[in-house]
Amino acid sequence: MSATVPLNAYLILSAALFVVGVAGVLIRRNVLVIFMAIELMLNAVNLTFVAFSRFLHSMDGQIIVLFVMAVAAAEVAVGLAIIIALHRNKASVNVDDINLLKG
Repeated sequence: MSATVPLNAYLILSAALFVVGVAGVLIRRNVLVIFMAIELMLNAVNLTFVAFSRFLHSMDGQIIVLFVMAVAAAEVAVGLAIIIALHRNKASVNVDDINLLKG
């Protein structure tokens, strides 16, 4: 007896995670929280890829997930370095305090 989770459940969970991530980016002012919300959105997309890969019996989605995870790891390394540099210069991680591009 095997109980399978339907594709719709994965897609609904992925959509919910993505919406939470978008809300985190739009509502929060802390750079670290925004950074984590972006990671949540990437993981929501990864869940969708894996779900479709499983239900279509194809490895393409899982290969794309590996690529997305590699890009996310690089993003974390560069992003955290930028956040640390901003914190050292501005002594804040609030988005409203970071106005380096204003003329």
